[in-house]
Order: sequence, then C-alpha cells, then structure tokens
Amino acid sequence: MKYESQRVAMPYFIFALILFAGQILFGLILGLQYVVGDFLFPEIPFNVARMVHTNLLIVWLLFGFMGATYYMVPEESQTELHSPLLAWILFWVFAAAGTLTILGYLFVDYATLADVTLNRLLPTMGREFLEQPTITKIGIAVVVVAFLYNIAMTALKGRKTVVNIVLITGLVGLAVLWLFSFYNPSNLTTDKYFWWFVVHLWVEGVWELIMGAILAYVLIKLTGVDREVIEKWLYLIIAMALISGIIGTGHHFFFIGPPEYWLWLGSVFSAIEPLPFFMMVVFAFNMINRRRRNHPNKAATLWAMGTTVMAFLGAGVWGFLHTLAPVNYYTHGSQITAAHGHMAFYGAYVMIVLTIISYAMPIMRGRPYGNSNTAQIVEMWGFWLMTISMVFITLFLTGAGVLQVWLQRIPESGSAMSFMAGQDQIAIFYWMRLVAGCFFMAGLAVYFGSFFIKGQAGPAEEVRGPANAES
Repeated sequence: MKYESQRVAMPYFIFALILFAGQILFGLILGLQYVVGDFLFPEIPFNVARMVHTNLLIVWLLFGFMGATYYMVPEESQTELHSPLLAWILFWVFAAAGTLTILGYLFVDYATLADVTLNRLLPTMGREFLEQPTITKIGIAVVVVAFLYNIAMTALKGRKTVVNIVLITGLVGLAVLWLFSFYNPSNLTTDKYFWWFVVHLWVEGVWELIMGAILAYVLIKLTGVDREVIEKWLYLIIAMALISGIIGTGHHFFFIGPPEYWLWLGSVFSAIEPLPFFMMVVFAFNMINRRRRNHPNKAATLWAMGTTVMAFLGAGVWGFLHTLAPVNYYTHGSQITAAHGHMAFYGAYVMIVLTIISYAMPIMRGRPYGNSNTAQIVEMWGFWLMTISMVFITLFLTGAGVLQVWLQRIPESGSAMSFMAGQDQIAIFYWMRLVAGCFFMAGLAVYFGSFFIKGQAGPAEEVRGPANAES
C-alpha cells in the first residue's frame, strides 16, 4: 500500500460485505414467501422484506463504491487522502443512517415511519427503490457531497489520470441524479418520468463510469499493460455507455404516458446498450492476454474477467431480450424483468465491488501480493458457487417469465389467466429459484471463509517482453 490513508477503505469494504450478506438473507426470505405466502407473516410481510432486500443492495454497493474510491484516488493522484478523519466520520454517519433506516422498515409501520421522520414537510417516500425516509435521503445527499469534497481536494493536488477523471465524473453524476429522489410530483406520468432519472441513469449511466474506472484500475495493477492503452479503451467504453444509456432511458417510457416517439428512441438506443458491455469483455480478455506480469492474485483476475462476462450476459443479452417496444408490450413487469435485474446487478456491480475488494483487501491486511494460494482457491470456489447459482436463478426466472407471459398475456382462448392463477402454474420455477438462492448463500459463506485463511502469495512473475509500464 503506497499511501497510509488508503487504509480508510477497509471499514467501507467490511460493512459493505456485511450488508451484502443481509441482502442475500432477505432474498431467501422473499424466495420462500413466493411459495409459502404466510412465511414470517405478520412479523416480516412480503413488501417489507422486498424493501429491505433492494435497499440493502443499493446501500452496500454505495459503500463499496466509496471504499474503492478511497483506495484508488490517493494512489492514482500520488498523494495522501485530503482528510482521512472526514472519511471516518462519513463512514459512521452513513452506517448509522443506513442501519437505522433498515431497522425502521422492520420494526415500524411504514405510514408511522413517514410520520415520525417528518415526511409530510417534504414528501418523498412511498416509491419503489426510493422508500427511504426524507431525513435519510437528506443524510445521503450530505454524505455524498462531503465525500466528493474529500475526493476532489485529493485529486486536485495530485496527478491527474483518466481513471480518476472517469471515476469522479461518475460519482458527481451519482450525486446530481440523486437530487431527483426529492422530486415527487402528483402526476403519475411525471413522477415515473423523473423517477427513472435516478433509477435508470444510475445503473445504466453513471454507475457504468464507476464500474469502468474500477475495472481499468485493477487491470493496470494486475497486467502491467501500458496505462495509455487501457485509458483509450476506457474512453471508448464510457462513450458508448453514455450514448446508449442516456437516451436508452426511453425503454422505461413506453407505457407510462409520454409521446410515442419514445417507442422508437427507447428501442433503438436500448438495442445499442449491450455494445459497451461486450466491449468490456473484449477489453478485459485482451488486457489479460497482453499482460506483462503474472500477478499472484489470481482470484482478483478471475473476478475482473467474470465481471465483464456476467455484465454482458445480464445487462446486455438479458436486457436486449425484452427491451424492444413490441416485445416489451408483452413482457413488461413479468419475471423476465426480474431475471434481467438479478443477473445485471450481480454481473455489473456486485462483481466489480468484489473485484476491487479481492485486489485491495489483502494489501491493506499486509499481504502486498495477495492472499495465500489456499485462500485464493477457497475464494475462487466462492466465485464459482455464487456465479453459477446466479446463472440458474436467472434461467429459472426466465422460464417463469416466459410461461407467465404465455398464460396471462398471450392466451390462445382469448381470455387471459388471472395473475394468481398464473402464479400457481409457475410455482415450480420459484422453488428451483429458491434452491439456487441457497447455493448462492453457500457460495457467499465460502467466500467469507477465505478471509480467515492465513498466509500470503509470493511476488509477481514478470512476463518476457518490454519493460513494465508505469502502474
């Protein structure tokens, strides 16, 4: 570790992983409630479990992004973090706010929670993924602004790199788009229109910049390929991501009331969205093939390569399957959407956070070349268990979605089957999804186990060829 202040990333990573475990636990609860409707009722109703599951996902990924930034920016800037104390204060504030919010969901009726958090003064609650109390939303905004100040002051006084510029641009975009969570118009069409400015333009816009910057940084460290080569790839990928992702927001506008031209714009630009993810696959594998060093941290290399493949499949292929307006007319809101969402989030964002943790955590623990071979083998078992389980979760949900569409929306008899009758017919897919989810949890437990194996790997082996580039 080149700069001592990079160590502030560790609590962010640790807390992110704890929340990740909580997210999967509530995912299993939801999976069981799909087939045993009164499981844990009334203690944890389905709507509360779903709210906790999705909110934990968002919060732990934000912790992961912040930890990655605190680790990367000082090294990229070649200077210590502007204020490690501020980073620690923000950690405890964000952790406390997130924990209290989740506890509020679990132990306080949502309407009562809105009253006690003064939602009536600035109504922002009640919308999917943005269920957080208004005071929590304000707290998130304050934490992000202070976080950006700390990072910007660090970057401004040090070396300027493309990785830093792309990363900080993504983080600024994240902060600006979050402001739309405070806008809650009474008109439903207008509400949904701007609601997607947060939800879509985060995950299919500025988060992709953050993902690309983290991937580029890790590949520079693992491969020793010329920084200039990786930076050119990064520019091309983020350009395609923004060109397709921004106007591609239109695939959410198909059936909420905006003008019909969004049917064309949303379809055409959404069809382009798989391209930047495919470019990430080519980018990562090309850099690995051109590597100038065999880095001993094989687990981090596996995570980096797996990220690109799973992101392309989940966000690219499964997104394209139902993104065209004539297809989306039938599939909208079905389990096909859930299949896409699960693999896309896992491939694009869960795996990129686990990639930087796999690379940086051993270094912060005094293992500059990575964990021992035994620990890496266990970690890679966790990788394969979680990744294969997610593939099966996606396939089972896809099967459920196809059958759901056939039974409810394309009836041969001319009258659609009711929703609950259709759910009974696809219950077998939910049971299989639950089994796959249990294997995913087992993979996560194996992954956690790798952190408790002692020892470290040896130094990197140089590959014959030109001298290593600056990294």
